[in-house]
Amino acid sequence: MAILLAGGAGFIGSHMAVELLAQNYDIIVADNFSNSTPEALNRVKKLTGRTFNFYELDICDDTNLDKIFTKHRIECIIHFAGYKAAGDSVSMPLDYYSNNLNTTISLCKAMKRHGVKRLIFSSSACVYSEKNIMPITEGSIIGDCPNPYGWTKLMSEQILRDATVANPDWSIAMLRYFNLIGAHESGDIGDDPTGIPKNLPPHIAQTAAGKHKYTSIFGDDYPTPDGTCIRDYIHITDLVKGHVAAMKYCEKHTGAEAFNLGTGKGTSNFELLAAFEKANNIKIPISITARRSGDAPVSYCSTEKAEKLLNWKAVKTVEDGCRDMWHWQSKNPNGYKEA
Repeated sequence: MAILLAGGAGFIGSHMAVELLAQNYDIIVADNFSNSTPEALNRVKKLTGRTFNFYELDICDDTNLDKIFTKHRIECIIHFAGYKAAGDSVSMPLDYYSNNLNTTISLCKAMKRHGVKRLIFSSSACVYSEKNIMPITEGSIIGDCPNPYGWTKLMSEQILRDATVANPDWSIAMLRYFNLIGAHESGDIGDDPTGIPKNLPPHIAQTAAGKHKYTSIFGDDYPTPDGTCIRDYIHITDLVKGHVAAMKYCEKHTGAEAFNLGTGKGTSNFELLAAFEKANNIKIPISITARRSGDAPVSYCSTEKAEKLLNWKAVKTVEDGCRDMWHWQSKNPNGYKEA
């Protein structure tokens, strides 16, 4: 029996692969490399000393997807296959709706055809309304999403809830990620975004590496203590451990359940910059620019439900994330491209 990582060559998927292999799970990775590289999977093999089956395909390709399920006994799917840049979704909404909804539908149909009953879904804090009082709980207001990316995640959650009603023996965990930071402690795998990073942590690291003259801060006039957006930054290592906890939960429960994966603490853009500078003794030049469309002023979560039901809690700090992120970036100044 194996775990299928759909979209498993990306930033989260590669760290997920390392964690699962370290815990002696067998994995299968499927990815079309639209926002990832084969080198990430090579690094996973070197880090773990283990091999695994890989298939290069689009998750929406039902024919080739069926070949994986026919050849292998899959016990659980972890669904990372989706576009993820919230800002891009505003300018390319149709691409985001088409890809993110169809990958979810395709995987559910494959589950139905092949008798797989468990799925872990990569959702997002973007499903929550900006009207919520902080911290956000799983019972907070959903909808009124700040961007099309958020709507694709919320719509996918509804698809998954409906699928479990029609298939009451299915178990699906919908993990609502907050903001990612960090990299594997080895510095061998990390976030390697295509083009200019759309989110703040990798942009800070790339600026420190000299790839950008400065890091842009999109707005310093938000209704927050220092005028910049506040986010809940969770270390990638803590995040993937949350997936393992969700897998174990799904072994004993049916239905669709949402969980926040975050730290429960808010950090502003300026505070994140300060944490990076302190952790790495590097000064980051910045430029204050206009607000970016689709950005909520404040977003951080309550992790009480995950702590209680999944027996999981984030343990790494923002400074830990900044240190590990710089270790990856300084060791790989051009990401995976030097390999």
